[in-house]
Amino acid sequence: METNKYRMLQFLGSVVIHSFLIVSALSCLFPLFWMFRSSLMSLDTIFTDKSFIPSVINFGNYATAWIDGGFGVYLLNSVLYTVVVVTGIVIISSLAAFAFSRLEFPGKNFFFIMFLVAMMIPLPGSFVPLYVLMTKLGLVNTRIGYILCMINVGLSMSILLLKTFFDKMSSDLEDAARIDGCSKLRIWWHVGLPLAKPAIAVIIIFNSLNVWNEYILAQLLLNENNLMPLQVGLMRFQGAHSVDYPVLMAGLTIAVVPIVFVYLVMHKHSFNGLTSGATVG
Repeated sequence: METNKYRMLQFLGSVVIHSFLIVSALSCLFPLFWMFRSSLMSLDTIFTDKSFIPSVINFGNYATAWIDGGFGVYLLNSVLYTVVVVTGIVIISSLAAFAFSRLEFPGKNFFFIMFLVAMMIPLPGSFVPLYVLMTKLGLVNTRIGYILCMINVGLSMSILLLKTFFDKMSSDLEDAARIDGCSKLRIWWHVGLPLAKPAIAVIIIFNSLNVWNEYILAQLLLNENNLMPLQVGLMRFQGAHSVDYPVLMAGLTIAVVPIVFVYLVMHKHSFNGLTSGATVG
């Protein structure tokens, strides 16, 4: 009787937890579904047609958003910025984290603490010095200036995460690689990075989201439309098409799809990084 009662309570608890998780997931996914649904409707039916699947599907909203809103240029800019910035963050932060974790040099702890302190500074608090620095370097209203600023924004958290991961790496692996003739740089490339793939996946997801959704810094540093990322273009497009909700929803859908794809591709690896990081050593 006690066993049956325990199993019944366990089953009920499982039902309650899974029901809560399902409801939470649906509450997060429903706005995305409604946005996509609205993007397929016309302005005349968007407020009158209450069905889940529109009676008349209009894909022309996407063509309007892409052509009239200039989403092609904005999307390519965001893809370029995201790929270059995330690649730069992964390379620089992994090198720095490996050095902080596996090397000994003067000022090691001081410099690492400086990176941690940088995490405590709100991003708007660094806008003025960043703008002054970019102005003196002549990098205002340039792609490279914006990319360098975005790399700087994502370094501190990435270095902290990767250093924690490298600290758990077994020294036997490093010794074996050194016996085989590997330099420090080759140990980083052939031993450190492969073992840190789950942590790198987490860094890619967080920084991709950060770069893809960035708006304020782009407004501050960039002036020309052909340099603007997607979020800036989306806000300007919203101002021009604030009444044409189906076209606006089509633009939002275009903005959401690439970053959702990145998350779906990297999610499995990031989950493994959060659950198996302690077993590296």
